[in-house]
Amino acid sequence: MAYHVSLYISLAVLIVGLAYKTSAWFFRRISVDSKNIPTSKRVSSAIRGIILTILSPKLLTLAKVFLLDCVLQRKLLRESFRRWLAHTLIYWAFTLLLLMHALDTFVTSAIFPDYYPTINPFMFLRDVFGALVLVGICIALYRRLAMKSSRVKTSPMDWYALILLAVVIISGIFLEGAKIGSYSIYKQMVSDYAGLEEQEQDFKALTAFWVEEFGTVAPDLEEPFDVNLVESGRRIHQTSCADCHSRPQWAFAGYATAAAFKGAAVAMDRAGMHIFFRYIHFLACFIGLAYLPFSKFFHILTSPLSLLVNSVMDKRHSEPANIATRQAIEIDACMHCGQCTARCSVGIVFDEVQNVNILPSERMQSLKRVAFGKRVAKEESELISDGTYLCTNCHRCTDVCPAGINLEDLWFSMRESLLQKDYPVFSILSPLSFHRGLMRQTVSESDYQKPINRAKEAIAAGPELIKNRDKPLALPSPDRELQGHLFLSNQGDTFSACFGCQTCTNVCPVVANYENPQDVLGLLPHQIMHAAGLGIKDLTLGSNMLWDCVTCYQCQEQCPQGVKVTEVFYELKNLAISNVAEKGIR
Repeated sequence: MAYHVSLYISLAVLIVGLAYKTSAWFFRRISVDSKNIPTSKRVSSAIRGIILTILSPKLLTLAKVFLLDCVLQRKLLRESFRRWLAHTLIYWAFTLLLLMHALDTFVTSAIFPDYYPTINPFMFLRDVFGALVLVGICIALYRRLAMKSSRVKTSPMDWYALILLAVVIISGIFLEGAKIGSYSIYKQMVSDYAGLEEQEQDFKALTAFWVEEFGTVAPDLEEPFDVNLVESGRRIHQTSCADCHSRPQWAFAGYATAAAFKGAAVAMDRAGMHIFFRYIHFLACFIGLAYLPFSKFFHILTSPLSLLVNSVMDKRHSEPANIATRQAIEIDACMHCGQCTARCSVGIVFDEVQNVNILPSERMQSLKRVAFGKRVAKEESELISDGTYLCTNCHRCTDVCPAGINLEDLWFSMRESLLQKDYPVFSILSPLSFHRGLMRQTVSESDYQKPINRAKEAIAAGPELIKNRDKPLALPSPDRELQGHLFLSNQGDTFSACFGCQTCTNVCPVVANYENPQDVLGLLPHQIMHAAGLGIKDLTLGSNMLWDCVTCYQCQEQCPQGVKVTEVFYELKNLAISNVAEKGIR
């Protein structure tokens, strides 16, 4: 009775948790654009998209992806046979164990009216599935520990999943072994079903048979038994017990455990160890079932869903509301397997720059915290932003993700969300923001320009000097820090050779893009060189030209004096940002 009550409570918590998690897909905001899409629109668009997909040829695509990628795990097999084997063993063996054994009241009994957990093939299959799960766990542990990469991280949630699975299976095997050898359980079964309480000789005969053939350990019987006594017990067993008890040797894992503990079986039975193992086993099962929507196990449902959704959606033709919902699903679909990190083209940078957000699998964990509305400190947001900006958009992580997550789109959405915060992100002014420029049409003009302006405004007071051109400017003493910084670089020190011929300005495509370039850019390239020569720091670092440069190197190639104009710009940018950091503006 207590078992069924606990099961119903766990199922109720599971259903509530699933309802909460799935509903969050329609109001969770990942990208900047999704903030303008109401939840009602996302729900209606999802329903409409599902109906149209079912009624279209895309249904065949869904069937193909479900078979090859969801059932057979094709993507995992391509990348690593060992990981595919571990995942397949754990996933399918545990799923079958869950359906056949844990939910036997609802599944197995409904299909097989004569079902008993103590008869074959159910007893044998239960141990087979349990053993397969343990093999999968061992392979996973070997991969996580013995083959561990310095870049692939193991989170507490990963350990929770493996430990909980191991506790469920091992406690189940121990419980089975304790029950096989338990004399008190045997006596209770005889009392309930055989009715031999007053027939001492028959009870003794049946007990002798169970001790010899079924592994029961009886404290008041000594072996070897008389052959006639055992045969008499066999006949009683065939009459009273055979219909619901197969030989326990078929439960090879439990029977081996019972044999190992045979010498201590009587003491364990008196101590009620079978009750202890029962509580441990049921508690682990119920906790795992109830906590499934909030743990790594949730990807059992969301990863196949992500694979199916991504197989029939693309950014160009799908509705923005469905794209927003898809990204919310993808966050839950991540299983933290580390496959994206193993294939990341800039993962090597982590060896020098210890920012875990450089690694895609760890960046996804940061994105989860941001998307789930958890408080993220300013310093952590900056680390996330820096790690995201180092992404080269090579698409490798997306190609190898076994859950089919479009990681490249998620990184772009993460960048845009972080850029809307109230602190400057200077990476937006660097060539690392090239991909953002290519994706400009996907972001509103105000959202696109606001973080750029914020970063520029934080850098220097120079724009005010540049704007007030009619105001006389007193020539200050040369800034030794500025010129000293430039002279430290073999490329940057060439600024001193500039004699103001304006060739760099004349060949610059950025300057040529504007009718009145000085109104937009402030100082032009040759003027920046001149300001650097005079040591006027605010003017040198304050021009928009410094940040709007497209690094085409035309100025540098055409300069008759060999001034490395583009390289000087790089040095000036680094100096400007380091000055801001020293002032504590970040």
